[in-house]
Parts: sequence; C-alpha cells; structure tokens
Amino acid sequence: MPSKASVPLKIIRNQVLLPVAGHWLMLSVAINFGLLLKLIHDGHLRMVWSSGLNGMPDKENEGSLSSLSSSFSAQATQGNEGLIQQTLINLDHGDPTMYQSYWKQMGDRTTVVISGWQSVSYFSDTKTHCWFLEPGFANAVTKLHNLVRNAETGNRHIVVGTGSTQLFQAVLYALCPSDAPEPMSIVSAAPFYSSYPLITECLKSGLYKWRGDANEFDRDEPYIELVTYPNNPDGSIREAVVNGSGGILVHDLAYYWPQYTPISSPADHDIMLFTLSKCTGHAGMRLGWALVKDEAIAKKMVKFIEISSIGVSKDSQVRAAKILDVIADTYEHAETSNESIRFFDYGYQEMAKRWRQLREAVNKGQTFSLPNLPVGKCNFSNRTFGTQPAFAWLKCEKAIDDCESFLRKHKILTRGGVHFGSSKKFVRISLIGHEEEYNEFIRRLSLINSVESL
Repeated sequence: MPSKASVPLKIIRNQVLLPVAGHWLMLSVAINFGLLLKLIHDGHLRMVWSSGLNGMPDKENEGSLSSLSSSFSAQATQGNEGLIQQTLINLDHGDPTMYQSYWKQMGDRTTVVISGWQSVSYFSDTKTHCWFLEPGFANAVTKLHNLVRNAETGNRHIVVGTGSTQLFQAVLYALCPSDAPEPMSIVSAAPFYSSYPLITECLKSGLYKWRGDANEFDRDEPYIELVTYPNNPDGSIREAVVNGSGGILVHDLAYYWPQYTPISSPADHDIMLFTLSKCTGHAGMRLGWALVKDEAIAKKMVKFIEISSIGVSKDSQVRAAKILDVIADTYEHAETSNESIRFFDYGYQEMAKRWRQLREAVNKGQTFSLPNLPVGKCNFSNRTFGTQPAFAWLKCEKAIDDCESFLRKHKILTRGGVHFGSSKKFVRISLIGHEEEYNEFIRRLSLINSVESL
C-alpha cells in the first residue's frame, strides 16, 4: 500500500493523462508556484503570521530607499501587488532579532559550555544581598557600564531579575509601604511605555495603583514617577515632571546605550533599570539588572524576586557575562578589533541606516510624520548624532484618525497610541526586527505614502 506522502504525487502524475482541462490545470499550478518561488528569492515576500516570525533566513540588503521602492513598484506593475498585500508584517513588539546577524558573525567567541554538575545550588554568592547574583555577571555589568560611561556603578547594589519587567515589579514592592492607608500612585508622562499600566494593575495590588499621565497628576500624596529615557515610544529625553514633595523617581534606562542615543554623561539616579534584551539583543535570556543606591530598597527587591521566582537562572547569567565581556574586550583591545566586530559600532550603523530609510519613506508624501529627535555629542563614540530609537513614533496626518487600523488594512501590524496614553493618530513601530522584514515594511510604507499623496 502506498504511503500517504506518495499519494498526492501519483495523483499529480496521473493528471498528465487527463484531457486538455487537466493540462491547463497543471500549467496554472506550475506558473503560480514558480511566481511564488521568484517572490521569495527576490526578497519581496516574507510570511509573518500574527503570532510572530517564521524564521526565514536574513538577506544582506544594504540598498538605499530608492532602490527598494523602485523594486517594489516594478513588482506591483507586473500584477503581483495582490500577493504582497496578503502578507502581514508584525511590528507591534520590539523583538530585537536585528542583532542576530552580528552574533552569527562572532562565531564561537561567545560560546559557553555548562556542565551538568553546574548550577545545582540555588545560591550564587551568600556574601551579597542579592544571593542569586552570579559574581561573573555582576563584574561584567560593572565593566560594561564603566566602559560606556552611561551609568554610575560606585556605591550601588546590583539586583538581577528575570528581565526588567520583574525588576519593575520588585521596585514597586520595595517602595510601597504595606501599612499605607491608600495605594501608592504610579505615574509616567505620556506617551509612556504601554506595559507600565498593565504590569502595575495585573495583580490588583493594594500597595499601588496606576494613575496615568504624570503631567496630569495633581494629588497631594506620595507617588512613584517612572522616567524613561530615551523614552519608549517616542525617543525623547525625559526628566521628572511631577514636583510633589512625596515623590520617588525610578529611571528606566533600557535604551540608554550608544547605538540608540548619544551618551552625554553617566546616569546618576537612586534606582536605574537596565535589560539585556535592548542592550545586546538577547531577549530570550530574560535578564535585567538594577543599580540601586539604598541598601534597604535593594534588600526588599531581592525579597520580592526570592518570593516570586526563588532567584534568577544561573545559566542565563553565565552566558550573559560571557557576551558582555566579549563586547567590552573588543573595545579594550581596539588594536586587534576592527569596527565591524565592535558591537556598539555595528548597532549604531544599523540603526542609522534604518532611520535614514524610514525618514526617506515618510518624506515621500504628506501621509505620515515623525518627531524631531535631539542631537548631541556621544562621549563614548565621539560622534555627534541624533537619537535613533529602537521604535518609531509615527503619526498619521490628513483625515486618518486611527493610524493603527489604517496600517492594519495594509497588513502592517503596529501598536496604537492609546496604549501609550496618547492619540489614535500615533502608532509605535519596532525598528529592530529582521532586516528582510524591515525592508519589506519600508517598501510598503513608501508605496502607501506615494499613493495617498496623489
């Protein structure tokens, strides 16, 4: 009996013996299949399902926007626009797969071998407050900050967490008194990071409550203000806006790295949050760290992580330490490292290219606009450049009131401004996905802008 896998093949073969109608069917299938292969080969088709990316290989495409747009337009005139418009580009979340090609070229330099007998104990270093913090990871974090000079590390306690999300929850737990008559108010200036209200409200805690836009907060009561810079989603450089006497500031510095913004001076705040996902692109390791001045606050943060997850993966910390050390080594031994293998140089060049392509696409018409971003001197790279965030805060102009819905009709999935405490005319767009996916987005945005501007 033939296998199931062989049945379709025999059916197709038998169609050769059918009358003329069978010949036409076979010819139609062959033409359409050949067209599909050509689109994939040319880089014009990338299937992105609503749940994420499909893992197609990256393409090294360094071309300008003009070549991208002309290629897209030529294809459309050949009758293929319908096929392209059926694909979905998911730019809703900031999955930093842009960095994958860099780490591939680094080969085995960041490879770590972990034996079966390692990471057996819960404990890493019982001499420190954060007893699950691997000493190698703590040293690597300090080394990298001192190299880049983006944060003060002296007289600070390092608290490691499962991403900055867990650290944010630990900060709220540590800062909010358990015996307060009312929940502590949590605020951030709009547009704020869309996950702040979700994380704050998910447990319906009696310790704290999300109060929204810091610009509108006028309560005479204790509060916590979240200050993000460069800001997610709009890339602005933020300062605290609430002037109340009972306020506590928490600084989220996930994007304060030299591929995204000029490093003007070391950040020197009481509580500073960082995450590996946006620093090196390793979102899958689920690691973040906090630099905390106050010992009592650090201890309470550790207690929260102890209660919620009994520490943080040692394996992830060992691997992350290796990666951070490799980044630092390429700068400390610059005489043996060219710019192409220095991580922050690679990240800067890639972000600069993507922002250049995006601005060219937006400037092709009057359908969209982007904010003006600050320009400054980077003391780390000695470059003068404008902030080039991991996300674009895109505004739909004219009579387009719901930008998210408008782009979704063109099979571009984004996150609407209402999630950030802003208007529906804005969307946040991730710029740090696979290059092939980003190129397709630029082609499509350019075409939309050209058509809408006619």
